[in-house]
Amino acid sequence: MSIPTSNLGADRVTVQMLLDRLHRRIGTAGLAAAAVIPGLSARVDQHAAEVRDLLGIRGRRPTLAALASYADGLLDGATDRGWQPQHDLAGWVGADGVTVRLIALCGLAGSAMA
Repeated sequence: MSIPTSNLGADRVTVQMLLDRLHRRIGTAGLAAAAVIPGLSARVDQHAAEVRDLLGIRGRRPTLAALASYADGLLDGATDRGWQPQHDLAGWVGADGVTVRLIALCGLAGSAMA
C-alpha cells in the first residue's frame, strides 16, 4: 500500500487503514512472538528506540501519521527488494531487520493509540 507522505497527516482514515493492515499482517503475531522470545523482544525494543530517534521524538509518543508514513516507505523499499513477511512462530526467532522494525512500528502505534 503506497500513500503519499503529504496525504498522511490530512487523511486519518488512510493512516488508520495502513496501520491496521500492518498490525494484522505482522504486528499481532510478531508482538505475541516477542512476548515469549526474549531475544526478539530485545531487538523490537532496540528498533522502537531507533524509530523514535529517526522521527525526532525522544521522550514523546510518535504520531500515527509519522508512523504510517515511515512504515509505508519501509514497506515499499523492502517489497521492491523482494521482502516477504514471516508467517510462522519458528521464523520469528531469526526475523530479519525489516520484520523486526515493522513489529516495533506496530508496538509504537499501539502505544500512540493508548
